Amino acid sequence: MLESSYGLNFFLKSPKNKTEHMRYVYLRVTVDGIPKETSTKMKWDDRRWDQDQGKAIGTKEDARTLNLYIDALTTKINLYKTELINSGQTISAIGIISFVKGETISKAKVLEEFQAHNDEMAALVKKREFAKGTHTKYETARSHVKEFILFKYKRDDLEFRELNYEFIVDYEFYLKTVRDCSNNTTLKYISNFKKIVLRAIAKEIISKDPFGLFKGKKTRVKKYPLTMSELSRLENKEFSTERLTMVRDVFVFQCYTGLAYIDVYQLKREDIKEVDGQLWIMSNRQKTKSNTDIPLLPKAVEIMVKYKDHPTCIKRGSVLPVSSNQKMNEYLKEIAELCGIKSVLSTHVARRTFASTVTLNNGVPIHVVKEMLGHSTVRQTEDYALTEQDTISKEMAGLTERMFGKSKDSFAVLLKNFEKELEDLKTGKCNADPILYDTKLIELSEQLNILKSHSTVSVQLKVFHPEIPEFNVVR
Repeated sequence: MLESSYGLNFFLKSPKNKTEHMRYVYLRVTVDGIPKETSTKMKWDDRRWDQDQGKAIGTKEDARTLNLYIDALTTKINLYKTELINSGQTISAIGIISFVKGETISKAKVLEEFQAHNDEMAALVKKREFAKGTHTKYETARSHVKEFILFKYKRDDLEFRELNYEFIVDYEFYLKTVRDCSNNTTLKYISNFKKIVLRAIAKEIISKDPFGLFKGKKTRVKKYPLTMSELSRLENKEFSTERLTMVRDVFVFQCYTGLAYIDVYQLKREDIKEVDGQLWIMSNRQKTKSNTDIPLLPKAVEIMVKYKDHPTCIKRGSVLPVSSNQKMNEYLKEIAELCGIKSVLSTHVARRTFASTVTLNNGVPIHVVKEMLGHSTVRQTEDYALTEQDTISKEMAGLTERMFGKSKDSFAVLLKNFEKELEDLKTGKCNADPILYDTKLIELSEQLNILKSHSTVSVQLKVFHPEIPEFNVVR
């Protein structure tokens, strides 16, 4: 807010001993008639001081140095005053003096705030508001920031006000080179750190976002689901150990329900409800807390019944005897090798298999799949929608039938008929009867228009089906 009156001047503070010529240089700020002053901690000879100008007299090096300091401090105060005006804050003498003394500048440290965030998250893990894995990720992210600060600045910590765009891009480079992280992994760690910076902005520790100009771009990676053939091979494979059989069954259950690992691990018997004779899973996703209502397919029910009396299920009250995520993924690699599946199997591949192979490829609308997966937007579900080649072939066969009729040879037949009509005209078979000639000419024109409308297709047919005869129009 604008002040009614404002004044800024420098003066020499009179000491108790009036005969002393070396005196402290003071700054006085007056706003709306209220003065506040503070020492600059610098001394000057009163015989070389211009009280009207508030500056040192002379051109010697010491005088120039003091005057440059006074000019710089004046500029700094004026810039701060402008910031206050632009942000609609009140200007006061005590506020400006506090700024000069550094009392308004936060000394909050980056790693200290990061640790405070992680400690809060750890407490909320016990309340089941966060997964333990999420807390572990932030602990790792803090560790990387700590190592980077030590690597680049040779310090144990930095103040938030020291963060800038250069820090961010250098940290990105450090993660990709020194830590040898992939592009996407690097951006995840940067995203974790950005959350801490935004927290500092919200707490008014800093006012400017150092991430303002930073633009990271993720590398799009296609994560393929199992094909129907691979899923069938996996289902029917007989294993020599119960350990692999159990992990396979849990994985297949995920393929037919779309549940994430943590959700199938926490799935309780009370989450299975019967609605109009149909069994449903009705629970909440651990990750997003969104509702997931999934009708159970026969294969999923079969697996669920198989393990209803398993000791682990009885002890935990769970639907399936699910191992740790680490063990699951370890055993799935072994299972993939035994089944001749080349892609890397993980618990998340099962969720993608449900989305693409089991549902979308069998005609289930994407908005329905979105609800079963517990996604908040269709865009999230689209990332899972990888269509199998046989589905593409089926759709293109339908397109061909709609465009060119039910017979796959109809277009070739049309070409042959057109060639015959041309031959009749060339040999003069229709010349004896003018009416027949005109009729044939009309038919020929109609067929020519049809061929023109499918000229691109005709060229493609000629490339892949050279048995179709050439034809030339005689003018």
